[in-house]
Amino acid sequence: MVCGDDFGMNTAIDAGMLHLALSGRLSGIGSLTQGPTFAAHGPDLRALDLDLGVHVNLTEAMGSAAQAPVMPLHALIARAYANRLDGAWLDEQLARQFDAFEKVMGRSPDYVDGHQHVHQLPGVLPRLLRLIRQRYGRCAPWLRHTAPGMQEGIPLREAAKARLIGALGARALARAARLEGLRTNRRLLGVYCLQGGARRYAELLQGWFSNARDGDLLLCHPALPGAGDALATQRAAEFEVLARPELGDWMRLNGICITRPPSGGRGIATGIGRHTAARLWAPPCSS
Repeated sequence: MVCGDDFGMNTAIDAGMLHLALSGRLSGIGSLTQGPTFAAHGPDLRALDLDLGVHVNLTEAMGSAAQAPVMPLHALIARAYANRLDGAWLDEQLARQFDAFEKVMGRSPDYVDGHQHVHQLPGVLPRLLRLIRQRYGRCAPWLRHTAPGMQEGIPLREAAKARLIGALGARALARAARLEGLRTNRRLLGVYCLQGGARRYAELLQGWFSNARDGDLLLCHPALPGAGDALATQRAAEFEVLARPELGDWMRLNGICITRPPSGGRGIATGIGRHTAARLWAPPCSS
């Protein structure tokens, strides 16, 4: 599966992801549901053949600070590992974000992940799982697992960042998902330092394709030029590479197929796969 993150942050991000989704280059989109453009552009995703996710945000200022207070990532991580997170604050922020998704999309999310991977942190994960259990029961969304995929040929800095993200909570998330009976992707690809331009991103992308295995998930952050945030230049570079016609040739050469479960069943994040598309099905949800 190839998932785009940060939908709802601004118009350039939303338009870039919609373009790639319509071109078959994305199979999932994670939304910042309290972002300034989500309510306006979220309905455009409803008719697309995509997995639609809640991109849980606790660190990026969105809208009114009174309604959506956040904290810097380093402070959130420190508080999470010191068991000092405010449970009432977490519950309120999670409920608001899932309420916003359901209001705009008219349905439950297909998956859940976290902006800057906050969904896996101690203190956050148990409350997130409780919310999922209470809201969705047997029809629970799948979770993004951050354990790094194969890193053969990936530069040391990028590989180290991927391993660090995994070390912050991948093992705990995988264990909790097994206990709760929740589905996850196999491994995570696409982690890098979010700089270097299109040439650098193209080189990394070919490396991730070479390393991909069935059930892996590749994350990305594309946008049309003019996104306006600190990552705008690199977002546009990602979009340029992911929109290239030759990307299809790269995937075929590496035996890559991007897919998601058919409507008759709901499977794991399924589908960036090597040699054959990953098709890992779960029983259809029953009411």
